[in-house]
Order: sequence, then structure tokens, then C-alpha cells
Amino acid sequence: MAWNAWGDPDAAKPLSGGIRGLLEQALGIKAAAIAAPGIDEVQLEPSALTDVHRDGLTAIVGADYLRTVDRERLLYAGGKSTLDLLRRKQTQQDAPDAVLLPADEEQIAAVLAYCSRHGIAVVPFGGGTSVVGGLDPIRGEFGSVVSLDLRRLVELHWLDETSNEAELGAGVTGPDAERLLGERGFSLGHFPQSFRFATIGGFAATRSSGQDSAGYGRFNDMIRGLRVVTPAGVLDLGRAPESAAGPDLRELFTGSEGVFGIITRVRLRVHPTPEAVRYEAWSFPDFATGAAALRAVTQIATGPTVLRLSDEAETGVNLATTGAIGEQTITGGCLAITLFEGTPAHAESRHAETRAVLEANGGTSLGEGPARAWEHGRFDAPYLRDSLLAAGALCETLETATTWSNLPVLKAAVTEALTTSLAESGTPALVLCHISHVYPTGASLYFTVVAGQRGDVTKQWRAAKVAACEAITRVGATITHHHAVGADHRPWMTAEVGELGVKVLRAVKQAVDPAGILNPGKLIP
Repeated sequence: MAWNAWGDPDAAKPLSGGIRGLLEQALGIKAAAIAAPGIDEVQLEPSALTDVHRDGLTAIVGADYLRTVDRERLLYAGGKSTLDLLRRKQTQQDAPDAVLLPADEEQIAAVLAYCSRHGIAVVPFGGGTSVVGGLDPIRGEFGSVVSLDLRRLVELHWLDETSNEAELGAGVTGPDAERLLGERGFSLGHFPQSFRFATIGGFAATRSSGQDSAGYGRFNDMIRGLRVVTPAGVLDLGRAPESAAGPDLRELFTGSEGVFGIITRVRLRVHPTPEAVRYEAWSFPDFATGAAALRAVTQIATGPTVLRLSDEAETGVNLATTGAIGEQTITGGCLAITLFEGTPAHAESRHAETRAVLEANGGTSLGEGPARAWEHGRFDAPYLRDSLLAAGALCETLETATTWSNLPVLKAAVTEALTTSLAESGTPALVLCHISHVYPTGASLYFTVVAGQRGDVTKQWRAAKVAACEAITRVGATITHHHAVGADHRPWMTAEVGELGVKVLRAVKQAVDPAGILNPGKLIP
């Protein structure tokens, strides 16, 4: 990916006339290019890795797979949150002291043993898409920190076509997983917005949730087994589809964010490539009506693969900037997207049953067009954020989840917290929201915030994010539904799991990483 932006530089999205007009009319932002340094203008802190340790680590991974050149180190300086991208606009930056690219589990174990003995922090690195500070090169108590890139672990180790299970290397990206499985007639069906760049190991380490979760579940639902290399040894977890052999230790590492060990292989539930796909978009008069309709569909379990709902503001922004969604002109209200996959008969039956429920709950069909348009652009939104930041707008996302009964309380609390905090910084804010993932008992809310940049933009956004996180905690929602904890959400982990829960996490950390070298400053308070 680009060193200072999201994704492929050739896919960057300039601001359209509609978006520029919206920025000026709604937020008073007259879009103008903000100067940013080129890669050769950035000065990194010199590598703190000594020659002795450089030689010791080179002996493990080979000279071609230990990198200390500034241009290489800069690519690992963090993830892709707005705070990360704002740091990329500075001429003075920090980065890992070296980048290591091990070939296999044996080299990973040797690196962890060496770093444990010599007090070197290790940050695991997959696709580099973290938006919660999960890749920050925090040294903590250690004198140096290295980034451990798993890009060489890219095999489809095996596929069991009878059991519908496959084992993939942690460095396999989303597109490569679909390609490797697709060649054998199978699909994983995990499509988060980071799909094009994120990796299998990263999906597991962050408890990722994809846009097809209504049909295929979250990534942790797909996991059947894990291999994890820790400083204390190797764990091979998961022997059967289900087990009563004590607490499920896979759960300790699913969502552990590289704090407990390096996930090297993931065994996953897969499914045959769908024979048919059906699309339908819907309009609801307001968010409450649409949310109630989605709840009905989910609790009846009619089985859409994708089920999403944008609020009035998010739907309105789409209208204001494009005049239509796909080929279908919409006149307000809230837009919902449904998608169905499977055999032709299965997709059709689920489509028909869902359609009946949505119609009975106040929905008006908009046909296939808007749903197909959504699918076409489903991975492209982060590119727009880059252009907004470069034009003087502040733009970021955050997400949470709660029960259906608490959903309106949560939505109102987060919206108020964000608008109030940003107003105090001197700018109006546009807060958009959609239901991104649904469950029988609740749903996830995904917020997008756009405002004007004021003063120290990093402090401006941090204050707004703290206000939102405090609101989330106050109303009893989760601090993160699928973005993970990282460094950014760590202050709220005690509220999430309690003092005793934190002690449990610390005890696990002591057992598997007694020297504390793995990803310091993340997850555990």
C-alpha cells in the first residue's frame, strides 16, 4: 500500500464536484490542497538496533530479509487510521528499527527466542490495515523494536473438500485466499473493507468481521483451528468442529492482536463457490423503521448474505454527492442493501422470504441497481478519506455494537458526543451511521465523521474519539465490534472486561510471553 495513504496509489479518488459542494455548504470547508512531505523529505529516528543484534537476527532470516533502510522502515511506521495518516504528513517520524521477513515457523520461533533474550520488542505485521494503533512501533521498556512481516507465509496448506475446511498461511491476503480456494471451487466469503490488503493472520488476530457476515458469520465463526508461535513454544489448537475439552483456547488467540503470539496458520470453514447471487435494495422512511425491519429478518433467520442499513444522513450524503445510487434515484429516507448467495433455488427462496418480511415492515423495493452499485464500490471508501484529509477536512470512522433495544440510545449518544466535541474545536460535524452487521440479539453501528480541520488536528480528533468512547462505555456498548483494541481503545479495556478480566489477560501474557516483547502497548491495560 501507499506509505502515506490507503491502498493502491493508482486507485486514489479525487473529490467530486458534489463532495466539494457539500463540504463548503454543510461544513464551511473550501477544499484546498494541504502540503505534505514527499517520502524523501521524511526523516526517521535512526535505527536503534545495534550491529550485534542486526547480525544476530540476520543469521536467522538471511540478509535479504532483514531491512533497515529508511524507505523500508517507513512502510511499517503504523497502520491506516486517520491518526496514522496525519503522522505521515510530518517530516519527523518514528518507525521500527528493522523489518524482518521470516520464511517459516522455525525462523519465527528463533526470532522470538532471540528477541526475548536480548530485550527487543516485536510487532507482528500482516497487511498493514489497522485503524486502532495496532501496528504502532511502541518500544515500551525495550531499547529497540522490530516489525515481523508475515508476507512469506502464503500457502494453501490443504483443502478438505468433504469437510469444507482449509488451512491457509497467515500471510495470505483476502484476494489470494479467494483465488487459491476458487481454483478448487470454494470460497471463504470474508469481505471486510480491508479485504484487498489485509491477511488471514490479521483477520484472526483482530476478530475481523466482513460485509457478508449475515450469511457467513464473523471471521472467528469461520476459525476451526490455529497454529501460534509464542516465545514459550508452539500451540496447535482445534481438533474437531466442537469440543467440551475445557475452555476453548482458540479464543485466547483470536483477537489477541499479536500480544500473545504469532499466528502462522489458520484452519477455516469454507463453502462451495456460490452458483447464484441475488440483489435487492430497499428504502425505509426512517432509521427506526429500517432497524426494526432488519431485526425481524435476523430474528426470523431468513438468511441474506448481506444485510445493511444507512441512516438518513448517510443516505442523504450519497444523494447529495451523486444524485442517485446506482441507476436508481432515491428521494430520501434510509437505504438498505440485501444480497443472497447459494444455489439458484436457495438464493431465490431466501430472497423471497426476506422480501416478504421487509415489505411487511415498511420497506419499499428499489430493485437491484443500488445493491449492485454498493457491491461494486464496497472496498473503495477509504480512498475518499485520503482526499478529504488532503483538502482540509477531518474524516474518520469508528464502530461499536449493542442490543437491538439499546441501539437508538447508543446511536444518539455517540452522535451527540462527536458533534459536541467537534463543535468545541470550532467546526460543525457531519456524523453518518449505518448498521453494518446483524445478530439475533443486536447489531453493530458504524459511524463516519466529517468535519473541518482545526488547530492541532491530531488533538482535535483524539478529543472527539475520547468523547465517543466514553459515550459508548457509558451506555453499555462494546468499545469495538471489529476494528480491534490496539493502542487507541486500550484505555477502555478495563471497562470492557473488568479488573479481574485484565488480570486474566496479564496472566496469559506472562505464560506465553514472559519477557513481554510481543506488541507492547496494545490490548492489555
